[in-house]
Amino acid sequence: MDPTSDLGKIDLSIVIVNWNVRDLLRQCLHSILNEADPVPDHPGVWSLRSEEVAACRFEIIVVDSASSDDSVDMLRQEYPNVRLYASESNLGYAGGNNLGIRESQGQHVLLLNPDTKVVGDALSTMTTYLEAHPGVGALGPQLRYADGNIQPSRRRFPSLGTALIESTFLQKWFPNHLVLHRYYVLDLPDDAISQVDWVNGSCILVRREVIEQVGLLDDAYFMYSEELDWQKRMRAAGWQIVYLPTAQVIHYEGKSSEQVRALTHIRFSRSKVRYFHKHNGSFAGWVVRVWLLLNYVYEWAVEALKWAVGHKRELRRERMRAYCQVLQSGLRVQ
Repeated sequence: MDPTSDLGKIDLSIVIVNWNVRDLLRQCLHSILNEADPVPDHPGVWSLRSEEVAACRFEIIVVDSASSDDSVDMLRQEYPNVRLYASESNLGYAGGNNLGIRESQGQHVLLLNPDTKVVGDALSTMTTYLEAHPGVGALGPQLRYADGNIQPSRRRFPSLGTALIESTFLQKWFPNHLVLHRYYVLDLPDDAISQVDWVNGSCILVRREVIEQVGLLDDAYFMYSEELDWQKRMRAAGWQIVYLPTAQVIHYEGKSSEQVRALTHIRFSRSKVRYFHKHNGSFAGWVVRVWLLLNYVYEWAVEALKWAVGHKRELRRERMRAYCQVLQSGLRVQ
C-alpha cells in the first residue's frame, strides 16, 4: 500500500534521476532532508521546516538508471523511505524524469539532479514563490559552482546564430559575442528575479497543471536540450518562466556525463540538431548538423596537431578518439 494514500495531498514531488554518482546523491538527499521533518505515521513523506510554507509535504522519488556503483544499495540501506525505481537500463535524463513524474503525486514537481546540494531553505523559497504567482509555470534557482561562484543557468531561446557559435570553436574565438551575451541573459543582474525563456534543468520546479497541459519531457532527446524543448512548449502555452536568485543550489556540473565523454559530445550535439529540426524546420536542423560536424573536424585537427608536437599526448589521443566517434555518428536524429 502506498504510504501516502491516506495522507491527502502531497504538495511537492522531488524527482531525482541517478546514474553512478552515489556519493553526490547521498549528499543531495542529506541537503534536502536536513531542512525537513518526517510526517508522523507516513513513511516516505516529509514536511519542509519553514515559517513561510505551511506544512508543505513532499515525497522524494529516485529513478536509478542501472548504476554500477552501489547507488541502489546505498539508497535501500540509508534512505529506505525514499521511493526508489531501479531501472535495468539507462533511461537518460528525459526518460528517467518522465518515469518519476508519472509516479509522482505532488501538486508541483521538482526535477533535481543528483549532483546538486540544496542551500538552506531554497525549496521553501521556490515553493512559496510559485504558490504566490499563479502565472508562473516553472522556475529555477540561482545555481552556484562548488567554489561559490555563480553558474549561468538562465537563457533566452537560441537562434540559428546561437547554434553556430555556442559550444563551438567560434565561442573560443569570440567569447563576448553579442549573440552569446543575449543568449546567456548577461544584460540582467545575477541577483534580480526575472522572467526568462528557460532555466537550466538541473533544478527546475514545475506546476502539475503545466505538465498536464503541455505533456512530459520529450524523451527522444535522451539528455541535453530536453528542458529547453519543454519550456519552449510551456512558453507557447502562455506560462511564465522565472529565474529566482533568492533560492540557491550548488551544482557539481557534469559528474555523470563526464564518465562517457564521447557519448556526451554525441548526445549534446545530436540534441541540439533535434531541437532546431523540431522547432525551426528540417533545413535549419540540417545546417546545424553539418556545422557541428565541421566543428568536430576542426577540433580533431587541433588535437592532432598538439599530439604531433608531443603535448600531453594521452589527453590528445583520448579527445581525438572521442571526436572520431562523434563524426562516425553523423549526428543524425531519429
